[in-house]
Amino acid sequence: MYDMGIVIVNWNTRDLLRRCLQTVQASRGEFRFLVVVVDNASSDGSADMVRAEFPTVRLIASPTNGGFSYGNNLGLRDIGFGDAGDTRADAPRYALLLNPDTEVPPDALADMVRFMDSHPEIGAAGPKLVLEDGSLDLACRRSFPTPMVSFYRFSGLSKLFPHHPRFGRYNMTYVDPDVEIEVDSVVGAYMQVRREAIAQIGLLDETFFMYGEDLDWAFRIKKAGWKVFYHPQVVVKHVKRASSRRSQKAQYEFQRAMLVFYRKHYQQTTPIWLHVLVMAGLLAKGGSALWQEMRQPLPTQT
Repeated sequence: MYDMGIVIVNWNTRDLLRRCLQTVQASRGEFRFLVVVVDNASSDGSADMVRAEFPTVRLIASPTNGGFSYGNNLGLRDIGFGDAGDTRADAPRYALLLNPDTEVPPDALADMVRFMDSHPEIGAAGPKLVLEDGSLDLACRRSFPTPMVSFYRFSGLSKLFPHHPRFGRYNMTYVDPDVEIEVDSVVGAYMQVRREAIAQIGLLDETFFMYGEDLDWAFRIKKAGWKVFYHPQVVVKHVKRASSRRSQKAQYEFQRAMLVFYRKHYQQTTPIWLHVLVMAGLLAKGGSALWQEMRQPLPTQT
């Protein structure tokens, strides 16, 4: 049995993917891991590069770009994970969602396995992610975007009072970035999840094309009784939005993801006056393209 199954979903980030795989393969420690790259119909030769340069890496060349959740689920199924109750007994002890624009230090993977092994109550965890300039990737530790938390962010209160424990909750800017802490969610750029948690809750929700799927997975993990932790003693480099910043869909999909998450987890318990404000705010940010999405039936609870 492998200790870790690493799933990397790639879309037109060949050179960054190469560097990511080089750092992963340079990992050291007493643990066994396998790597699956899911290429979402790249046009830059990414799949050919993986075949030629990394023969031990499993490659799934998807003929279509079905999105981040879709790609990760392809990889997770390949290594033994499935819907709730369908995970194989030989699936790795941990699944790791890893972005192709990350670079992991040699001891990072082993240290994260060791950390979660020592805390069996943790269902998911992530390290401290830093950007190319050394600053913190704020998304690596987050609170769920409840209506009020989202209001603090989009009203600008979170920027005006980043160290306030109420207004700074979106990215937890009121907490020292070097403090280990239980969080609502870590980011899908490096999200390590325990096999038993996946067996209980199932795979990612493919309603989310990109953005929001990690929040939704963490929400379901915590709802099932597991904890989610931020572990800053491990530091991983993240080239932010290397793929999505070139996509014209990115900004729309971010707002759409927030809409799907809100409707799935909060709409039914939100007072009507606050619901109207939330929908108006999302419409203002996402434009008329979100209107058709708003008219769809509520997402299925999972």
